[in-house]
Amino acid sequence: MKIHTDYNVEPLNTFGVGAQVSYYVEIESEEDISTLLRDEYFRYADKHIIGGGSNLLFTANVNGVLIKYISDEIRLLSEDESSVLLQLDAGVEWDRAVAYCCERNWWGIENLSLIPGVAGAAAVQNIGAYGVEIADVLVSVEGYDLVDGEHRTYMQKECDYAYRDSRFKRPEEMDRFLITKVVLRLSKQPNPILSYNGLQDLATADGSLTPLQVRERVISIRESKLPDPKVLGNAGSYFMNPVVDADKLQSLLQEYPDLSYHLQDDGRGKLSAAWLIDRCGYKGYRSGNVGTYEKHALIIVNYGGASGREVARLAEEIQESVWKKYGVRLIPEVKYVAAPTYNHPQE
Repeated sequence: MKIHTDYNVEPLNTFGVGAQVSYYVEIESEEDISTLLRDEYFRYADKHIIGGGSNLLFTANVNGVLIKYISDEIRLLSEDESSVLLQLDAGVEWDRAVAYCCERNWWGIENLSLIPGVAGAAAVQNIGAYGVEIADVLVSVEGYDLVDGEHRTYMQKECDYAYRDSRFKRPEEMDRFLITKVVLRLSKQPNPILSYNGLQDLATADGSLTPLQVRERVISIRESKLPDPKVLGNAGSYFMNPVVDADKLQSLLQEYPDLSYHLQDDGRGKLSAAWLIDRCGYKGYRSGNVGTYEKHALIIVNYGGASGREVARLAEEIQESVWKKYGVRLIPEVKYVAAPTYNHPQE
């Protein structure tokens, strides 16, 4: 276990914004958790759990403890003719796990290639891309309650997964349950999900497609549209794609026939947040040190030297603009630390 005091969080978040935290703790084992839980200051301090920092925005200094579980082993628990059971420590870099599976011809997460972050955060966020979510292959999540010290295992159904949501994002669980391990079930049988644009032409009649080929295509698509956070600070998609009911969808289509959306099984529509933001004039927009990426309106970028509050102000400006034009609320996918209050306009 490593404990850092008065730590600048700039290297811990892909936005590259700076802020000071009273204590930053790197936890290397479950024994470290037990040690921390015996510390009186830690028990009562404000706690913030982070992963790879690819979905965080620090908007102020943090008077408390920042916690990161860094153990990163991958273990094969079992396998049979059709599937494998794989255990990832929470600190495993997510894309490393995807590469590991694709290289072994295991299907299930190839569409989730090049998503930044670590396995524990992936399970919290229910990451998804190109028609696949981690919830589709997740078996269980285990970790420790930092309030009562209990070790718990949640099976997939207990995680309450939904679009970019889980029980671990709810107020009663957030920054309380520290994930240590994630178990996935991958298939040895070909099961490509190729319904999204850019992947459809990969389908083969003879079944010769491999997970690695899908991974390579996904990486190519993502690299063509998304900025490298090592070059241009960002957290990927800033907002979730909003889901509207059937009546609202039809109303929008009457006024905007070219509206970009995916029809849901229940008749609701999942709108493209990028389309909405673009049509409000924010694609490639810049204000001072922050802006939206020139190739993708859904990505807010730090051009250098931006504070978390500057990023948050631009996000609020975009939310207001989309609401005024379309009557649709954009909800940040990014987790705010010391978050500003956003008051939604009254309906």
